[in-house]
Amino acid sequence: MALSSASNTLIKLANVHARLLRRQDQWLAAHGISYREFLIMCHLHDAPARHLKRIDLAEKVGLSASGVTRLLNPMEKIGLVAKEEGARDARVSLVRLTEAGESMHRDAVASFNQSARSFVNELTDDERAALAVVAGLHA
Repeated sequence: MALSSASNTLIKLANVHARLLRRQDQWLAAHGISYREFLIMCHLHDAPARHLKRIDLAEKVGLSASGVTRLLNPMEKIGLVAKEEGARDARVSLVRLTEAGESMHRDAVASFNQSARSFVNELTDDERAALAVVAGLHA
């Protein structure tokens, strides 16, 4: 029995995803950050008032609360993020980008955008078609 069109699409997407995962950290290595750290900075940059609850940030980047804390601690030590108590509830831990984090984010976004364009341009027609199918499902 042959693979269905949907199965072939998923295989193509998985191959693109695997290549993308290998390359994302390479794109950001010059900035000294990982892809997950970049995602954290992007979410904080885009958040209202430029801060998020730690638990909300964990959900956005697909980590547990303890996983995001492990990722945030070194970022805080090098001055990219700062933790603060919530204004209404001291039990709520907020995270925000520092000025250094904003600067790093700006530089990393420029590099990431350039690398992403290059990556997309390298995709085969079949891979682009597979991505278009997924984009159509979520549009």
